[in-house]
Amino acid sequence: MSRVHEDLRFTDIPKRTETIEVETGAGTVICTVYRPPAATPQPAPVYVNFHGGGFVVARPEQDDHLCRYIAATAGCVVINVDYGVAPQHPYPAPVVQAYDVTAWVAGNGAAHDWDGSRLAVGGHSAGGNLTAAVCRTARDRGTFTPRLQIIDSAPLDQLADPATKRSPIDKPLLAPGLMRIFTAAYVPDPADLTHPLVSPGLADDLAGLPPALVITAEHDRLRDEGDAYAKALEAAGVPVTHRCFEGVDHYFTHTGPVEAGKEAIDLMATTLRTALSA
Repeated sequence: MSRVHEDLRFTDIPKRTETIEVETGAGTVICTVYRPPAATPQPAPVYVNFHGGGFVVARPEQDDHLCRYIAATAGCVVINVDYGVAPQHPYPAPVVQAYDVTAWVAGNGAAHDWDGSRLAVGGHSAGGNLTAAVCRTARDRGTFTPRLQIIDSAPLDQLADPATKRSPIDKPLLAPGLMRIFTAAYVPDPADLTHPLVSPGLADDLAGLPPALVITAEHDRLRDEGDAYAKALEAAGVPVTHRCFEGVDHYFTHTGPVEAGKEAIDLMATTLRTALSA
């Protein structure tokens, strides 16, 4: 899962990064800051990124290609968050870290040369789940309002047995056994599986959440819950851009096919540029 297709690495885009540490209610979190091109007007808006990995794999560097492309194309600072993962850090620790880091980013822009009032948040797979949790928490607390949330191929219903999550192909990337192991590690108390911060797709109070870009993949076991979440957001009055990419599986923005992966990543970057420049 940590491999990124050679033709999706965007090695032609220069990398301007630094590392920061953010104190949260669930411990210190290390983040990598990706800066946009030097000619970008300052202070630039900011995007907080949460990597995937089933809440178990701690590999923020797997999103390096996404972060570099988005920083360069959307003209924003990108904060790539190395949140804690299970089993050492089960729910709610990753949610607490994700929210606290985003709140810190929103409130500390002046000292770090970004505009925290022009903020977006997003992530792939588990990171998309954390994105939904951050946006819900910010709405409920009335703290900050992201201009956009990007939810890419996310697990949004942790209650349903993974074997009931169908794919049109015989052997999709996500196997039910592995999905069960990841969920059990992240949510050790089954009573938490229906909590809206664990299963955003089961919530019925979605009004007032930030505009969303929801990306799903035709062959992904998680497609149906992503499609349903996009429809539920729209029904609740949330502006939604929803795109299901045909002929691809979970993680295609990392492993390809290259054409679809590039198209999806560019969709993220251009949607971010529009949202953050408004």
